[in-house]
Amino acid sequence: MVDVFSTLALLALTVAAVGWDLATRRIPNVLTASGLLVALALRAVQGPGPLAVGVFAALVAFALAVPLVLAGGLGGGDAKLLAAIGAFVGPAALPTVILVTAVAGGILAVVVATRRGAMGDTLTHARSLVTPSGGGGTARRTLSTPGALAVPYAVAIGAGALAGWWA
Repeated sequence: MVDVFSTLALLALTVAAVGWDLATRRIPNVLTASGLLVALALRAVQGPGPLAVGVFAALVAFALAVPLVLAGGLGGGDAKLLAAIGAFVGPAALPTVILVTAVAGGILAVVVATRRGAMGDTLTHARSLVTPSGGGGTARRTLSTPGALAVPYAVAIGAGALAGWWA
C-alpha cells in the first residue's frame, strides 16, 4: 500500500513542480521541502532502513546538483527538487534519474534555444560553463545573466523521476 501512496505522491510532486516551473521558471521551497518530507515519511513507515536509504539518496542527488548550481547552470529549486526525487526513488534508481534528466534537459535546451532563435548565440556561449575564462574572451553566462534562456528544468527532472521510478 505504501508503494501506491509513494507513486501518487511522486506524481503529484512532479506535476506540481512542472506546472510551477512552466508558469514561473521557479520551483518554490514549500513544494520541494514538502515533497522531501512526504518521501521520507513514506519511507519511515517502512522502517529505519528504508528511511536511511531515502536520506542518503536525497543527499547524493543534492550533492550532484550543487556544482551545477554554483556554476550558474542550474537553479536552486531544481537542486532541491532532485533531492526530493532522490528520497522517493532511492540510490539504486538515482543513476537512471540523473541520466534521463540530463538527456531530457539537453533536448529541452535545444528546443527552447531553437524556438527563440538563439541557437547560434547559445552554442557560442555554451563553453562558459566548462571553461574558467568563459571561453576565449566571451563573458561567462549563468542563469542570472540578463537575457539568459531559462529552461523549465523541472520538465527534465520529472522525466528522469518517472523513468527512475519505473525502471
